[in-house]
Amino acid sequence: MQNPQPGYAERFETSGYAASLPVPFVRASLGARTVAYLLDILFIFGFTAVLTLLITVIGVVTFGLGWTLFAVLPASGIIYSAITVGGAKQSTVGQRLMGLRVVAPERGGAVDFITAAVHALLFYVAVSTFLLWCLDILFGLMRSDRRLGHDLLLGLAVVHAR
Repeated sequence: MQNPQPGYAERFETSGYAASLPVPFVRASLGARTVAYLLDILFIFGFTAVLTLLITVIGVVTFGLGWTLFAVLPASGIIYSAITVGGAKQSTVGQRLMGLRVVAPERGGAVDFITAAVHALLFYVAVSTFLLWCLDILFGLMRSDRRLGHDLLLGLAVVHAR
């Protein structure tokens, strides 16, 4: 391994294209990721309900000024993912229930808050656009490590938690 340049993460040196994760990681199945997402929809709904209640109370206390925070609600799924994936457990609640976690495979470390938020944003953009969603899934079906397109763009992987 070479020393990384300042500002860049350390990377494994491989000859040619490596389609799989380094040895310590076991890929997550696409089925487990799908079930985790469906569970997360429920948790995001609850998180949004709590945010709505909190913003309503803040709005009453501030005589309506706090109600401008309702503009944050459409991003509640991204905020939820950033807090949970960017946290110590490296996974959303749905991913934890399915035994998954998100890692940066080159270093095996935790994902920071901003990277987790961008990962969620790219996922929601892909899901909301049919052709991008199909392309994202196609990446996962064709790769042996089951990484989706938005995982590859950010250099992340969803693996089985230990």
